Amino acid sequence: MSSAEDVRQVVGLAVTTMRQGTDPEAWQAKAGSLDWTCWETAEHVANVLFSYALRFGPAKPSAAGRVPFRLRGDRDDGPPTIFSADPEAGPENLLTILEGCGGLLASVRRTADPTAVAFHGYGASDPEGFAAMGVVETLVHTHDVAQGLGLEWSPPRGPCEKVLGRLFPHVNADGDAWEVCCGRRDAPPSRIVRGSPNGAGTADHARVASSLSKRRRSASF
Repeated sequence: MSSAEDVRQVVGLAVTTMRQGTDPEAWQAKAGSLDWTCWETAEHVANVLFSYALRFGPAKPSAAGRVPFRLRGDRDDGPPTIFSADPEAGPENLLTILEGCGGLLASVRRTADPTAVAFHGYGASDPEGFAAMGVVETLVHTHDVAQGLGLEWSPPRGPCEKVLGRLFPHVNADGDAWEVCCGRRDAPPSRIVRGSPNGAGTADHARVASSLSKRRRSASF
């Protein structure tokens, strides 16, 4: 079960890793295999964490439809965002926002009604499910940013195993969960967990699961 502490830990470690990328120009490099820059990718993670937290702000969260944010992007090929960090303030400002959004999701995970469910495009989920999705988004995209900045990213095994168990119960992690969640996406997207508070995922989550299934014979769908 992904906890508030897991969100705090993973986001904190992600920020510590990215903070080593001190050259502002390096943040305009492509993030791993993505078409987004390192800056855009980190900004995307902050937006995701914020949007997941906001779903549980109302007294009665809605499972019927998305929060009607006005999405925008700085360029056609970039990620759509709810908000943008001030580029003039440099990467440190961006990472402060990322850490703050992680703190919001951690707080929601700790305080929200555990039986509440809120909308997600792949199936309504509870606070624990959204915490797990926030963790795996951070794990995978920090790998992308680390590749673009030439950094090492070695996330802890425990939170990785938890998110695989929650989001991909059909996958046998069996020893390599930490490698998978740090971004080993060498296989095409496969089956996505859909439709209930017991499992919700995104395309990135599916890539994580499919890469594990490719590398481990014991994995099954």
